[in-house]
Amino acid sequence: MAPARRTVWVLLALSVVLNLRSCWTFTCPSICKCSLKSDTCYKDTGEKLSCTRETQLRSQAAPSFIRNLRLTHLPLNEVPSNAFRGLINVSRIEISQSDCTRYIRNHALLSLHSLTEIQIQNIRNLISIEKGAFTDLPKLRYLSICNTGIIHFPDFSTISSLVILDELGDNMQLHSIPANAFQGITEESVYMKIIKNGFKEIKSHAFNGTKLDKLILKDNRYLRNIHEDAFEGASGPTVLDVSSTALDTLPRRGLEHLKVLIARSTPYLKTLPPLESLLELEVAEITYPSHCCAFHTWRRKDNFYRDHSADIVTDLYDINLQYPDLQLSLCPGPFQCTPESDAFNPCEDLLGYSFLRSVTWLITVFAVAGNMAVLVVLIISHQKLNVSRFLICNLAFADLCMGIYLLLIAAMDYHSRKEYYNHATFWQTGAGCGVAGFLTVFASELSVYTLTMITLERWHTITNAMHKNKRLRLRHVVAMMAGGWGFSLLAALLPVLGVSSYTKVSICLPMDIESLASQVYVVALLLLNVTAFFIICYCYVRIYLSIHNPDLAIRHGDSKIAKRMAVLIFTDFICMAPISFFGISAALRMPLITVSHSKILLVLFYPINSLCNPFLYTIFTRSFRKDIRLLLSRCSFCHARAEFYRAQTFCSNNLNQTFSVVADQTCTTDGHS
Repeated sequence: MAPARRTVWVLLALSVVLNLRSCWTFTCPSICKCSLKSDTCYKDTGEKLSCTRETQLRSQAAPSFIRNLRLTHLPLNEVPSNAFRGLINVSRIEISQSDCTRYIRNHALLSLHSLTEIQIQNIRNLISIEKGAFTDLPKLRYLSICNTGIIHFPDFSTISSLVILDELGDNMQLHSIPANAFQGITEESVYMKIIKNGFKEIKSHAFNGTKLDKLILKDNRYLRNIHEDAFEGASGPTVLDVSSTALDTLPRRGLEHLKVLIARSTPYLKTLPPLESLLELEVAEITYPSHCCAFHTWRRKDNFYRDHSADIVTDLYDINLQYPDLQLSLCPGPFQCTPESDAFNPCEDLLGYSFLRSVTWLITVFAVAGNMAVLVVLIISHQKLNVSRFLICNLAFADLCMGIYLLLIAAMDYHSRKEYYNHATFWQTGAGCGVAGFLTVFASELSVYTLTMITLERWHTITNAMHKNKRLRLRHVVAMMAGGWGFSLLAALLPVLGVSSYTKVSICLPMDIESLASQVYVVALLLLNVTAFFIICYCYVRIYLSIHNPDLAIRHGDSKIAKRMAVLIFTDFICMAPISFFGISAALRMPLITVSHSKILLVLFYPINSLCNPFLYTIFTRSFRKDIRLLLSRCSFCHARAEFYRAQTFCSNNLNQTFSVVADQTCTTDGHS
């Protein structure tokens, strides 16, 4: 049974192959004269194919009933001149599925007065359609040239009647649309569907002489440039589709009458032409929501707006307008744009509010200058690197990174002011926002970790002031800070690797909580910061109690120390509490404030530590002033004061060892607090 069944299947397969083979052969149409073999590719055409008025009249078929002429699997190297000259009543010609045909010669389709449609498709070896191939075709309305290998743009100048370029597609060897490519194609409005080709550019005056109604350019994935004057000399288009292309901009001229713009899946189209060049736009389907903000806020019909603003304000749908110098688009009907802006990307400038710009620059200047001063003085001073200096250097570096983040945000806000919609995509999806986001997460986590380490080190040292062998050594602190650096780098890298994202909002914070992993990541970071705050509070309370203890109180000034500790705790609280509270609520999908309002918190409270730390922990301390004077003395300044500090240092080395340990740590607590 098995061999017989196998034989049946083999016979069926052979039958299918033979039937398909019969479909692949060329059949001579009844109105043509042919002397061709179906399995041969002929290079010399001679009289082997003739479909003319004469052959049609001599054919046995009634000439008037032949409307469609279909030539499939044509075994000719070329379609010769005059191949279809003068055919009667033929309204449609299709040439397709040929592996032999390489050329369509001049006047190949000549004087076909009834022809309304031409289809040339699936001829992958076709490399040339010669100039004048389509001549004297007064009723031609539809033309389709698909899936060929043509290397030069076809000539349409002798058509003069085409209404629909039904499809010019899948011609991957076409690399550009040249100047005057469609000149003379028709005097009527024309629909063009030019898709899935190998175009890289559309040159100047490409559509000169045409009346464009709809122009479909989608899926030309290599198309990067449409020349500024591509539509010069043309009327229209009214509909333009550039979806799934590599365009990075649209021409500034020629789109004045555009009513519908479709640009879906165009990731490189990050900027728009001047909005005044899209005066009649009514519908936009685009890739990025920031562009919808542009369309909703552009300046149009100034005089009309001034005269009628009082009447129309109450009728406008809700738009979060943050561009005071731009006026609303006053289209005669409702303007449609997708995708609309969302809660994470409202229609506003990067910082949103004018007063935030001034505050951001102020905080940035002090944060960068203060932390730079701390790093420079501590690094170039000749003082021995101890645990305290090492930790302060790490803290200053972390806070400097936060200052640089603020500088990037402030600079981008200044650069894109009043037209952020034109920069939003470039900024949020580019390297700038990625760098800014990485810096802020790294700086925030390293700063919190270092503050916690400073507090723990002080508490441990003061608690064990009488036990010198229990004090932390520099090597121990270096190892612990290495762990902090590793954790901070990992936290900053996760959004780059896909856990949350820096591209969600304009200020480049990881606010994407769409996935469970992203939500866990955001909540975990916020909870760790809250935990660090409570550890700092607990340690400072313990430090104060230890210093106030009569057994350890070797100096006066407890109230001064307590005040400094209160300042440190207060700055940590106003930095972490509002951010953590509103951040955790948002991460749990219960947002209490909008992104616009959260920018106020993020600018006024988020960088507070980076602003205050260099002053509270270093610049306002005696040891820092001492380092400054010693450095100045090397430059011929403050000699007397520097000698005083050197003498003080010499004397302090001769004090009682136990007294020195306790006093020095107490001074450190006072000074660096």
